[in-house]
Amino acid sequence: MLTAQVIEKLKTVYDPEIPVDIYSLGLIYNVDVGNNDVFITMTLTTATCPAAAYMPEEVERVVKEIPQVRDVHVHIVWDPKWNKSMMKEEAKKELGLY
Repeated sequence: MLTAQVIEKLKTVYDPEIPVDIYSLGLIYNVDVGNNDVFITMTLTTATCPAAAYMPEEVERVVKEIPQVRDVHVHIVWDPKWNKSMMKEEAKKELGLY
């Protein structure tokens, strides 16, 4: 149940260059919850993304708003490299990629 709450919170964080939330964009690779600690593995659209400086902090901040969450650990990875095929169907529709 906590994982679902984390995902809902992640859907409130938007990429600054693409008007879609980071979960729907496919930037979240993994969410693990253990002992009320949340471990998030994510990427950004590019290594030079201007959000690189603050996106992990924003993710941590919104997830910590969940009362049951004790701590949040955000790990940025570049492999696999993000591409448009990782986007959820609703994001593709919203961006007119069909």
